[in-house]
Amino acid sequence: MNAITRLIIAGSCAALLSANVLADNVGMPNSMPKSYAAECASCHIPYASGLLPAKSWRGIMTSLDKHYGTDASIDQKSVAEISAWLDKYSAGSRKFAEPSPDNRISSSVWFARKHREVGKDVWLRASIKSRANCAACHQQAAQGDFDEDNIRIPK
Repeated sequence: MNAITRLIIAGSCAALLSANVLADNVGMPNSMPKSYAAECASCHIPYASGLLPAKSWRGIMTSLDKHYGTDASIDQKSVAEISAWLDKYSAGSRKFAEPSPDNRISSSVWFARKHREVGKDVWLRASIKSRANCAACHQQAAQGDFDEDNIRIPK
C-alpha cells in the first residue's frame, strides 16, 4: 500500500469517526433568542433546535395553546422570534430530519432507535418520569450534548 492510499484511508476513517461522534452532539446554537430561554426553557430544558425538522417545530409553534396538555401561549413577537430561530437551526439532512408523527422528539424514529434498550420500567422511575426528561440521564442535554459517555441513568 502506497503513502497516498494510506492517507486516503486514514482521512476516511477520521471523517467517519468524527461524523459518529457529532451524531450524538447536536449542539445548541449560540444565537438562542432570549425569548426561547425565557418562555420555553422556563418549563423544560431548552431542546436543541436540531433535534427536530422545521416542519415539526412549526407544528409545535402553531399549537402552543394546546402544548402537550398545557396552554403555553406566548406573545406574537416571541412566537415570530423563536419560530425563525427554530426554522433556521432545525434538523436538515441529518438523522433527525424525519418528522415525528406528533411533533415530539421522543416519538421520532431516531429516538426510538437510540433508546431501544431502555426498558419501560426505567421511563417510569420517579427520578425520570417521562421520555421527554432528557436531562434525567443526559447530563449535558441543555447544551445539545447527548454523547453516550455522559449518560447516567438514575435509580
